[in-house]
Amino acid sequence: MQHENVIGLLDVFTPASSLRNFHDFYLVMPFMQTDLQKIMGVEFSEEKIQYLVYQMLKGLKYIHSAGIVHRDLKPGNLAVNEDCELKILDFGLARHADAEMTGYVVTRWYRAPEVILSWMHYNQTVDIWSVGCIMAEMLTGKTLFKGKDYLDQLMQILKVTGVPGAEFVQKLNDKAAKSYIQSLPQTPKKDFTQLFPRASPQATDLLEKMLELDVDKRLTASQALAHPFFEPFRDPEEETEAQQPFDDSLEHEKLTVDEWKQHIYKEIVNFSPISRKDSRRRSGMKLQ
Repeated sequence: MQHENVIGLLDVFTPASSLRNFHDFYLVMPFMQTDLQKIMGVEFSEEKIQYLVYQMLKGLKYIHSAGIVHRDLKPGNLAVNEDCELKILDFGLARHADAEMTGYVVTRWYRAPEVILSWMHYNQTVDIWSVGCIMAEMLTGKTLFKGKDYLDQLMQILKVTGVPGAEFVQKLNDKAAKSYIQSLPQTPKKDFTQLFPRASPQATDLLEKMLELDVDKRLTASQALAHPFFEPFRDPEEETEAQQPFDDSLEHEKLTVDEWKQHIYKEIVNFSPISRKDSRRRSGMKLQ
């Protein structure tokens, strides 16, 4: 996959001159100074939030178009450089959207409610929920849903979104989750303008639409990119999609250690270095 907001492989090499003495290899990737987790304590201007979140969504639109769900989006998996350029990292938990997926993914604080409620076939908007949590944290300097365990995490979410009604409950596949939600007292949704007092009306509107409990109503990456909040930075020509679905067939191969070694060595020998592709347009913004 090649996209300016997704970490890419520039080169790969090994000091080995033959398969016989092949023991290690090295991956070359773009240098990024830090990640969002390390700078979450700083105060972000709305302009900076616009630019960084816009890049997150561009990267997600691309990987989602390849049929991939990241599933572990969090500040520590978003690399940034001094020019506020952002790249999505760590696809260790990524899966095809049509694959069976369990609830035990994503760092708890950024985990979508449908994951907690054990929907085995949740969709790509699970990543959009995570973006909403990250954007909220950038606005306030505090983690929005800081649950102590999975049940407390769900309660923290419902305090903000309100307890859903019958229409939502009927969509749940898990009987225990259905019963639990039905047992809760009805509480209203919080006013996002009060929850995020320093955010603009457009920012709070976008947050409400990304932090939507119902996955059928939550924004997709493409829909989020079209939101007026991003108007100052938006360039639809840069909101590209993958040319073809990601091929993960190799993951399902049953090979011996020696066969894997042969395959990896062959890939390294035949690898062609990739030219780095960055945005054509610079924001002129600095991280600090």
